[in-house]
Amino acid sequence: MRLRVAAAAVNRIDLSTRTGAMTRAGLLPPAGRIGLGWDVAGVIDETGPGVRRRAPGDTVVGLRDVLSAGGAQAEWVVLDESATAPAPRSVTLPEAATLPLIGLTADRALSLTGLRAGQTLLVTGAAGGVGGLLLQLAALRGIRTVAVADETDEKAVRDRGADEFVVRTDRLGAAVRDVVPGGVDAVVDAAVVGITAHEALRGAGVFVTLVAPFAPPPLRATRVVVQEVDADGGRLTELAALVDAGLLTLTVAEEYPLAGVARAHDRLAAGGLRGRLVLVP
Repeated sequence: MRLRVAAAAVNRIDLSTRTGAMTRAGLLPPAGRIGLGWDVAGVIDETGPGVRRRAPGDTVVGLRDVLSAGGAQAEWVVLDESATAPAPRSVTLPEAATLPLIGLTADRALSLTGLRAGQTLLVTGAAGGVGGLLLQLAALRGIRTVAVADETDEKAVRDRGADEFVVRTDRLGAAVRDVVPGGVDAVVDAAVVGITAHEALRGAGVFVTLVAPFAPPPLRATRVVVQEVDADGGRLTELAALVDAGLLTLTVAEEYPLAGVARAHDRLAAGGLRGRLVLVP
């Protein structure tokens, strides 16, 4: 399907790809040119013969889930039908464009923990996009959460559903164990903290990392899992429904024109954002 792009989110993976960090880490092959942008909101312009559930004029959100095949930061993008979902109607299209990558990442990471209601999850980077959605999804499942972020972010992460709050520190394991004696049942390391977050984990717990090269060793019989996101249109549809039900909150910090992508990258690299950056053609 061909989409006329209404908005495309800017993510840290864009910076890592542009600067060559993804190639140096062995996650992308060297290339003379590569498209950036993996999640998008837009209106279907044309469909191929195999498309069954979508039609021209439909407003959708979608994800390119192959690292070497981005390109959503454009005026037009081609996506498989299975990689799309009807856009949530209760938010703007720039807001909707922020859902696919962080939403599917958070959802998949939470599933990999295998936690049940009443168990405890540590979320690093809780004030970020993935971390914020993790808190909300965990709360919907009755999972107790311990959020790690800057001191100034405590109210924001508690508003997202965090049960406990720990200020980011080099002694994270000890700080978390002061709140949860014995350690948490699982960790989702959205901030890529690594071993200091692993120290907060109980023996035989589950540690989910979003970046394979920074995964800690599976000490104390723990299980370390690398999360990989798939363009799952079915699950994305369910997440969009949660947005429309008022159960997931999406936040846009700033919008830029497509030609302002360099400024958007500089702003993201500067840090301190609370909300997402979006390009609007």
